[in-house]
Amino acid sequence: MAKAGSHARQRWPVAVLGIFVFIGLLFAAGRVSADGGDLRPAGGDPASLAQERAKRVDQRRADARHLRSDIEDLSASVSSATVKKLRAQAKALEEPSGLTAVEGPGIRVTLNDAPPDANPPDGTNPNMLFVHQQDIQAYVNALWAGGAEAVTLQSQRLISTTGIKCVGATVVLDGVPYFPPYVIEAIGDVASMNTALNTSPSTILFAQYASDSQYQLGLKIEDVDNVKAPAYAGTVSLRFAKPTS
Repeated sequence: MAKAGSHARQRWPVAVLGIFVFIGLLFAAGRVSADGGDLRPAGGDPASLAQERAKRVDQRRADARHLRSDIEDLSASVSSATVKKLRAQAKALEEPSGLTAVEGPGIRVTLNDAPPDANPPDGTNPNMLFVHQQDIQAYVNALWAGGAEAVTLQSQRLISTTGIKCVGATVVLDGVPYFPPYVIEAIGDVASMNTALNTSPSTILFAQYASDSQYQLGLKIEDVDNVKAPAYAGTVSLRFAKPTS
């Protein structure tokens, strides 16, 4: 009859083997989840992460353009009179909706945060030294009011449903974070747009802070011979909350 101690010694190697097999499975699962890559990649600073996300979004936008082109080719091959009529109606709406690339004379507005050596008055709210969503929106709205035919922010086309919002030290446009300086470009009548920028109460207020040596917010407005505005590449469908019954 075997002793109890010998049974324990026989079970011990089996238990150890089971533990190592389990750990091996965990490592394998982690490797598969990471798709062979590092789960915590280098360059984790906010600017690098924002640039990486912007690259992924640009790639998806390129994929969407290719798919949209394929859809247009397939639609064009349909001989139905109804489909052709609907395509003609949609085509006529593409340019005013911002779905076609345009170029022409215009204006470039560059907004930037205050430099680190800015010396604001004592008790100033630190947020006053940064460019915010409402500042960008003020200039965009003034350009629209001045007759802009197309407007871009960070080289991305803006349309009537584009959302601009602040998240920390960045401005998020269509889900992509951008760091300053923020470059707004508009195509249209240059004189009319300049007049709108010089008469809007919101842009006048920002310009006052930009010219104040204590705040030193960055502001540069320049006429441009040729501004290029790409076609809007985001979704045009509206998403909104619905009441639950």
